[in-house]
Amino acid sequence: MIDLNADVGESFGRWQLGDDDALLPHLTSANVACGFHAGDPLTLRRTCERAVSLGVSIGAQVGYRDLAGFGRRYVDVPGDELAADVLYQLGALDGIARAAGGRVAYLKPHGALYHAVSSHPEQARAVIEAVEAYGGLPVLGLAGSTFLSAVADAGLEPVAEGFADRAYQPDGGLVPRSAPGAVLTDPVAVAGQAVELARAGEVRSLCVHGDSPGAAGLAAAVRAALEEADLPVGAFATP
Repeated sequence: MIDLNADVGESFGRWQLGDDDALLPHLTSANVACGFHAGDPLTLRRTCERAVSLGVSIGAQVGYRDLAGFGRRYVDVPGDELAADVLYQLGALDGIARAAGGRVAYLKPHGALYHAVSSHPEQARAVIEAVEAYGGLPVLGLAGSTFLSAVADAGLEPVAEGFADRAYQPDGGLVPRSAPGAVLTDPVAVAGQAVELARAGEVRSLCVHGDSPGAAGLAAAVRAALEEADLPVGAFATP
């Protein structure tokens, strides 16, 4: 089974980002913002309700306290503070998800934190400690990263992720967003990369960014391509 995920719930008040209603039906897992990098309580509630109605698994997409920077700026926060921040985000979203009839089924770091946990051991440990304190959840992260190795060493379930709509560097890392061509927007190219990643057998989940132009169309193209290639699509975590 190949999971198809995307970042959703990232609107804030009157500021709208992405088209979650159009995107969610194509997904098997939804990385829902938790209010620190994006997402207000009403947006998160509506997003969780929509995910539950569609049978889409809900994941807590935790990030730095950085609304202005959309969580894409590194924050040098002490480990104990970061662990508390992650735990806070987990608990808040899980409460909203349960009120909607669902639950938080996994965790995924967002933005700068996603990259930091592979190069800052203290921050990686903080995220893992928060998941452990919450009772343990699968953790979604970059395939081949030291972070996922640390997740496995802690006895948690690591879920290797690939990106259908991001360009890769030769070492397997992502091309920085500031570089030309870092974000792929052509549905044919995105779908082709998704199938290539899935066939390589190194990832269990594929991501399409919810804030990418035409994200719903990209997700639809990826799902259709996977099914056409006889690669079954399904969530890695029970909703």
